[in-house]
Parts: sequence; structure tokens; C-alpha cells
Amino acid sequence: MKKYLFLFITTLLINSCSRKPQQVSTVSGDSLSGTIQLSGAFALYPVVVKWGEEFRKLHPNVKIDISGGGAGKGITDALAGVVDIGMDSRDVYPEEINKGAYPIAVVKDAVVPTINANNPELDFIKKTGLKKEIALKLWNKELKTWGEVLGSNSKLPVHVFTRSDACGAAETFAGWLGKKQENLKATGVFGDPGVASAVQKDKVSIGYNNIAYIYDQKTKKPFEGLTVIPIDVNENGKIDPEEDLYQTTQTLIQAIDEGRYPSPPARDLYLVTKEKPTNPVIIAFLEYILSDGQKYVGEIGYIGLSEERLSEEIQKVK
Repeated sequence: MKKYLFLFITTLLINSCSRKPQQVSTVSGDSLSGTIQLSGAFALYPVVVKWGEEFRKLHPNVKIDISGGGAGKGITDALAGVVDIGMDSRDVYPEEINKGAYPIAVVKDAVVPTINANNPELDFIKKTGLKKEIALKLWNKELKTWGEVLGSNSKLPVHVFTRSDACGAAETFAGWLGKKQENLKATGVFGDPGVASAVQKDKVSIGYNNIAYIYDQKTKKPFEGLTVIPIDVNENGKIDPEEDLYQTTQTLIQAIDEGRYPSPPARDLYLVTKEKPTNPVIIAFLEYILSDGQKYVGEIGYIGLSEERLSEEIQKVK
């Protein structure tokens, strides 16, 4: 059932829609009704689905439609009025702010380099890890074999994947390398589920994914056929105990929370509206996310914001 992550995500994405959101909503006592439409970053998709499910248990007369498509699509849709909220996994650009983009930080996560769990060089890869300078060469098509990656005699080819859609994951991963998404040269694949599936199917591949697309929410361990190539943060050519962070979502989340995983590729995630929200239904949903909704963050594989930061974001909604 869990062999390929993309089967699960594909099912979820059936909820995708593109019609213009309703502009009318009503609040009557404790009864909240209306429609909220969201699109955008795959990074936020799993947790927003969870928030939507739990919010509707409290307010069953509210309809919530959620679709993926990448951070760029989410912000574009929000600014165009196609959706009420864009899901964003990168910093909002100044030109988007000038057009009315209103970002609200809701959670943190990270982009992590991924490889196939059946790679013949897996043991060596786990011991050596990935240096930033090697990653830069990989995503510049300068390295052709795992021997060149690892500094060994291996002739095993290396196949490199990147995102084909405009997205926060690629922008954030490129930011770690001091680059932009368009500078990442590799085989392009659409969406987080697409990259995860591509790496699962190719024993000599390397890619990158958001945490929620690497780890099973139930077992807290990587999905079958997928594992993480650890980052050699101090670039000493080996993975030291303090750099061995990736066994489960809990160990990785703790490392990110403590600042032991570099930022980028760790980053904040945002929900973006066009101008400050005034629709009572949208305000209620955002306030829920920044309060009671935070209790679901850890179980799905994200990092919660600090109490101080949550308070600041709630004030932006009110």
C-alpha cells in the first residue's frame, strides 16, 4: 500500500479545482459557513489538508478546496483572485508584496537531498554525505558518476533530478547553494510527489524533497525505496555523529528546531492572501491554524513556530 508515495498524493490531488472562490460567507453565532479555496506549494499540502479536515469538524458548513501546483502557482492564483489563499514555501518577492501579497507564516520545514535506498554505494554514501560544493557540481551537470561524488573509484552513473515547476522547494534548495531555481541543471520532474517517485524508481538517482514527502507519517521513517543523503555540514568529508540527523522525522525535526540543520534548506512556510483578509471564514481558518491547529504540526513532519512568532502572526490576521 505504501510502496510508492505518489499514489497517495495523486489521490489527494483529485480535490484540485480552479473556479473563482465565493465572495460571500456568513457568521451566525457559532455557525460559520462559506467556501475557502487554496492552491500552491506541495510542501504545505499535507498539513493544510489536515488543518482543513480538523477545522471542518468544528465548522461543518465550511467547504475547503485544496490543490497543489507549486508555490509560484499559489501566489499567482491568490493575487489573481482565483483562490482565497496561496500556499507558499519560499520568501515572497518584493514585486509580489507590491501587488498586494500578504504572507502569514504558519509552520517550518526543510528541503532534504534524497537518494534511492537500494543504491549499491549506499553505505559509502551514508558515511561520506553530501558537501555543498559537490551538490553545486551535481546540479550543474559537472559530475557523471558516484565515484566523482564520493571521491572513490566507483563507475556507477549518477542521475540527478530537480523540479520542473516553479516551487519553493527548488528555490530553497538552490538558495543553499547560493543559486536560483533556474540555475539547477538536471532532469526536471513536476511536483514533490514526482521527484520522490523518480528517485524511488532509479537506483543511481539523487533529488531533493520536502520532509513530508520523504517520511511516512505513521512509521516516522522514510518511505520504501527512498532515503536521505546526509549533508556534510562541516565539510570534513565524513558524517559526524552530530550530523547524523535523519533516522526519523522526530530526529530531523529536533535538529532543525535546534538549528543543527542549515537554513536554507530549512525555511518558514506561508499562507498568502491578497491584502489583509477581511472574510470572516478565512480569518477564522487562519486563526485556527495559528492556535489549535499547531498541535498537528509535529505528527505530520513539520516544525511549529515559537509562541512569540505565532502571536505576531495572529496579530497580522486580526
